[in-house]
Amino acid sequence: MSDRFSGVLAPVVTPFDGGLQPDAKRLLAHCRWLLERDVSLAVFGTNSEANSLTLAEKRALLDHLAESRIDGHRLMPGTGSCALPDAVELTRHAVETGCRGVLMLPPFYYPSVTEDGLFAFYAEVIEQVGNDRLQLYLYNIPSHTGIPITLPLVERLAREYPATLAGIKDSSGDWPTTLGYLQAGIADFRVFCGSESFLLNTLRHGGAGCISATANVNGAAMVALHGSYGSADAERLQAGLDGVRNSFQRFPMIPALKYTIAHHFHDPDWHRVRPPLQALDAAQQKALESLLEDADPMDNPLVIR
Repeated sequence: MSDRFSGVLAPVVTPFDGGLQPDAKRLLAHCRWLLERDVSLAVFGTNSEANSLTLAEKRALLDHLAESRIDGHRLMPGTGSCALPDAVELTRHAVETGCRGVLMLPPFYYPSVTEDGLFAFYAEVIEQVGNDRLQLYLYNIPSHTGIPITLPLVERLAREYPATLAGIKDSSGDWPTTLGYLQAGIADFRVFCGSESFLLNTLRHGGAGCISATANVNGAAMVALHGSYGSADAERLQAGLDGVRNSFQRFPMIPALKYTIAHHFHDPDWHRVRPPLQALDAAQQKALESLLEDADPMDNPLVIR
């Protein structure tokens, strides 16, 4: 039986203390809250402010989660980096601390990177980590990286490393791209949509689930759809997810998520983001509250009241 991921994962937002240092205590509490709702943990994702965190900070946070007995079977940390040695080091550390898989951006700084160059990067990470337990999930988000992870590249990596290449998160926002991965016929290749707006379609075409920013606050509703996508209620559940997602997309996503968590738990320290990001202003906060008050509580368990 495959031990690869399926279900709903959150790119866990990273709290910061008054000195703008990662707040491990609050991060741990939020991870536990998500796990209680059957949402797994894609720490160091885009909405984790991952590219605002140092390699040392990520290692330390992973160690804290492991020492606090967060089950590595539920962890898929982002380990991508423009610097090959950093990607190797963090990936190796994730495997050694028992993480079930890693999610890896392509190296995104240099323009016009070739397929051969991308293949070489991923191959070097796999070879240098040199651990049979490594399960690698690619992360396609060309709006941020400028580099699409093409189906030919995926197929090439799957041929060369079938036991290691486990799946992909597609945040292209383009359904035909997601469908292409789903229909590629790669054995036990797990396809996750990057927005719950595509969750029902992804599941109906054999996908594994979603890795979505708003799983930080609405993950239980996504889990409900994941468990009942073949039911007569699936379309209603999807519509509920769409409503909440559309509300959040009217705002800068990371500050909006942090404001929601801060408001829900009456903890203003959750508002903080690292520059260059900025917290929501008072008008944005009021507008977000108004939108979420209109959401169906059955579809949005974290609805603000």
